[in-house]
Amino acid sequence: MNLYPVNAGNLKLDGGAMFGVVPKTIWQRTNPADSNNMIDIATRCLLIEDSNRLILIDNGMGNKQSEKFYGYYHLWGDFNLDKSLKSYGFHRDDITDVFLTHLHFDHCGGSIQWNQDRSGYEPAFKNAHFWSNKDHWKWATQPNKRERASFLKENILPMEESGQLKFTALPQNQLLNNSQLGFDIFYADGHTDKQMIPLIKYQDKTIAFMADLLPTVGHLPIPYVMGYDTRPLLTLDEKESFLNLAAEQNFYLFLEHDAHNEIITVQKTEKGVRLRDTFTTKDIFTNL
Repeated sequence: MNLYPVNAGNLKLDGGAMFGVVPKTIWQRTNPADSNNMIDIATRCLLIEDSNRLILIDNGMGNKQSEKFYGYYHLWGDFNLDKSLKSYGFHRDDITDVFLTHLHFDHCGGSIQWNQDRSGYEPAFKNAHFWSNKDHWKWATQPNKRERASFLKENILPMEESGQLKFTALPQNQLLNNSQLGFDIFYADGHTDKQMIPLIKYQDKTIAFMADLLPTVGHLPIPYVMGYDTRPLLTLDEKESFLNLAAEQNFYLFLEHDAHNEIITVQKTEKGVRLRDTFTTKDIFTNL
């Protein structure tokens, strides 16, 4: 198995929204804001090359939205998904599976693109299956008023219309072995219903793709929960449970949204679970 970090682009989000009720005087120590109160955010995806499968976990915002839409998110840097794939010798047509942790636009927007004459939409990965789960799909296609702006129908419905959509089996408990794609999944409901956190066995390590369960290093303290979370009290419990497990079993936490920290490990302290070590992907992924 080979693993590759895929940077689908960088953006900025409001620091207050990213940290909820935590005061700026505290969160700006780890996530400094600019003059508009915006903090650096990545969309760092993960590519798994395993036997005859090439699995992409999440794919960023994509490029089909309007200039006005992207203007809200202050894109920065010259990263994009195609450039990242090309740097490893891959093309989007090589992807066999696109696994979506959840269907918010910054995680699945790259799944769908304009067709050639811009009269409609088509899958951006023509040879891939798109993986979600039935509960989250229903949640996203019948959105609540709180999340409606994050679930864009043009990102979601064409997956089903194409015939390329598949669902993972839902668990009896939070942790389920997913034999369809070869990695375990931790299901979390605090941020959005049935968000999926992949746990990938890589050599002698477990790589946890943290999605929005742990956006950045600055979110390690249990009460530091995003204002975007639909069930923040549930996020508290899920974070605590997962981070304790990560400390006990020495998981390597792959951070999708931290623009400056790629992979971390954590440890238990008197103050709770805290940062132990920080790594680059080149430190951990031996094929890079």
